[in-house]
Amino acid sequence: MSTPRISRGSLAIATLSTVVEWYDFTLYLYLATVLSRVFFGPGAASVALTLAGFAVAYAARPVGALVFGRIGDRHGRRAAMLLSMALMTAAMLLTAALPTYAQVGTAAGWLLLLLRCVTAFAVGGEYTGVVAYLLEGAPPHRRGLVTSIAAATSEIGGLLAVGIAAVTVASLTPAALASWGWRVPFLIGGGLAMAIGLARSFMQESPEFERQRAAGTVPERPMRDLLARHRLAVLRGFAISALGSITYYVGITYVPAFLVAAGTMEETASLRLGTVAALVVIVVTPLTGMLADRVGRRPVLVALALSGAILPLLLFRIMVGQGGLAALAGAMMLAALGGAVSAVGAVATAEQFPGEGRLTGLALGATTATAIFGGLAPLIAHLLTDATGWPAVPGAMIALVALAVLPVMVRLPETGVAGTKRDPGSSPG
Repeated sequence: MSTPRISRGSLAIATLSTVVEWYDFTLYLYLATVLSRVFFGPGAASVALTLAGFAVAYAARPVGALVFGRIGDRHGRRAAMLLSMALMTAAMLLTAALPTYAQVGTAAGWLLLLLRCVTAFAVGGEYTGVVAYLLEGAPPHRRGLVTSIAAATSEIGGLLAVGIAAVTVASLTPAALASWGWRVPFLIGGGLAMAIGLARSFMQESPEFERQRAAGTVPERPMRDLLARHRLAVLRGFAISALGSITYYVGITYVPAFLVAAGTMEETASLRLGTVAALVVIVVTPLTGMLADRVGRRPVLVALALSGAILPLLLFRIMVGQGGLAALAGAMMLAALGGAVSAVGAVATAEQFPGEGRLTGLALGATTATAIFGGLAPLIAHLLTDATGWPAVPGAMIALVALAVLPVMVRLPETGVAGTKRDPGSSPG
């Protein structure tokens, strides 16, 4: 008997939720150079401290994914998504009200770090909840497209973040920006999160969770069951997410700060470049999702891993060496790569797990990899580039990860309808 589908309205709310999720989380990285002065004081070390804060906060993301994953696996996807968005709303509004370094000294940086940890904790639950909800509500032959649209709308959140950051920086004097202007983007994020949280109260529960509840198969201990039966699936999810994370966070969101630190661009110009990169991701993600539905997940991931092993190394050298249009072209190509991996990676990781315990599986595999290859990667890239003077360091990091995960992609069980007769919602391992 076929599983009932989630209504289009509920799918739309879940999809649009990622706008807020990624706006709130990437805003910090896009405003890194501004926040470094506001919360850590003047000096070159302030940027490194700000990026270190981003990396440390990322450690809370897998913890949040595990906590909200258990809630979603035991009590429903809808409950987990409502709680995570409420927590994100509170964190963003409190960030907008923080005192600055000029007001309270080093305590300002610690308070900012604390709230970034809270935001990361909430985002960890957001990713697992939204991806599982969309996968379970979409038609099997359109799961790649539906989850990739969520990746595209998340990039709309990133686009809003970089756009609002750019307008704020360009419109205000340095004094006004340090005094109150930096608060405006966080207030906007808090308002958006509040609106999405209200809309989520009208969402249906996932039909997959309703099936589990009716059949009495809701897992009592989802983590124990996954580690006992689906360890290979966790490792595959880790590998897919490692590539997706480093191509996104080093190849897209870190690029504006990289170009400023390298002296290639000024702050305002680098943020405009980030806006163009976000537009590229929005276009690329649904196209990649449709391709993954047509030819399968594995061939697309193999091709992207090969591209990741070759292109970024060249593009980072070109962006610094030539600047201008070359930097723009390089950023667009990196954005296309990162967006494509995110698009197929979301559905491929979720399909590694059965419905029972799916959110916990995503937390153990995908979100843990994101904490390592997303949160730490920009900081490591920044420190290594400064230490070596080699502008291709970020590209080399992406290439190393791509080469490391390529064997996993080659051996990945095909979960797309186009590549297998098996139900794509079942677990391959």
